[in-house]
Amino acid sequence: MRTTVAARGPLSPDEAWERYADLDAWPRWAPQITGVSAPSRRLVPGLRGTVRAAGVIRVPFEVLAVDEAARTWSWRVSVGPVRLVLEHGIEAHEGGSRTWLVTEGPAVVVAPYSPVAFVALHSLVRP
Repeated sequence: MRTTVAARGPLSPDEAWERYADLDAWPRWAPQITGVSAPSRRLVPGLRGTVRAAGVIRVPFEVLAVDEAARTWSWRVSVGPVRLVLEHGIEAHEGGSRTWLVTEGPAVVVAPYSPVAFVALHSLVRP
């Protein structure tokens, strides 16, 4: 299954991008994330680590691509035998920014994750 969710808000594209690029910022805008363990604190291609969700679930990840100039990045996460690929982007939009997420993986995981992602994206583009 492949889904796309998007959100618009008043935060500038550069500020919103920094919230993505700085792994320490993730828990501040993504309520499902309580921490990130990785050897780098900034998104870089090939970065591997673990996202803590809800304080107890550890989800391994690998960053597949990062394009700071285009403000896009992608990563693969694994939940047991289930793998998801998530593609993120931020663009300028009407005095603020628009962020989007394309998620691809099994419907049993992607469908319930979409509303959670929608909430996080809204928080990402708001002060």
